[in-house]
Amino acid sequence: MFTHACHCRLCQRYTASAFVVHSPVEMTNFKLDRGELVQTPGPSGSGGGHTINRCKNCGDQIYSHVFNNPKIAVLKTTTLDQPNQFPPQAHIYVQTKLHWVELNDTVPQFDEFYDREEMYSSESLARRKQVE
Repeated sequence: MFTHACHCRLCQRYTASAFVVHSPVEMTNFKLDRGELVQTPGPSGSGGGHTINRCKNCGDQIYSHVFNNPKIAVLKTTTLDQPNQFPPQAHIYVQTKLHWVELNDTVPQFDEFYDREEMYSSESLARRKQVE
C-alpha cells in the first residue's frame, strides 16, 4: 500500500539499526514461500499492540500485525527478495533520526507520522479501508 522508513527511537533500538523500512500489505496479498514463523509480542510506541512474526530459525522479523489487526501485514521491507522494488515513499519520525543519517529532499520527511489521506494514493486508501 505504501512504504516508509521509520526513524523513531523504538525502531532504532528494536532493530539495532538507524531505521526500519515498513510496507503494509493485506494478508491476502502476502505469501511466505519458505520457512516457518513464530509470533512474539513487541513494543509499540502507540500502545496499540504489536505482534511480530519472526523466522523460526534465525529470529529475523518478517512482518508485524500492528494494532492487533490480523488483516494487515506490516512487512519488514528489507527482508523481501527484491527490497529495491519498494523504496521509502516517506521518512517518519525524522525528529529522532540519527544525526549521521543524511536524507535528501526527494522523499517527504515528517517529524512524526504522516496523514495517510494525504500520502497514500487513492488505490492504496481504498485497499486499506477494505481491511480496517
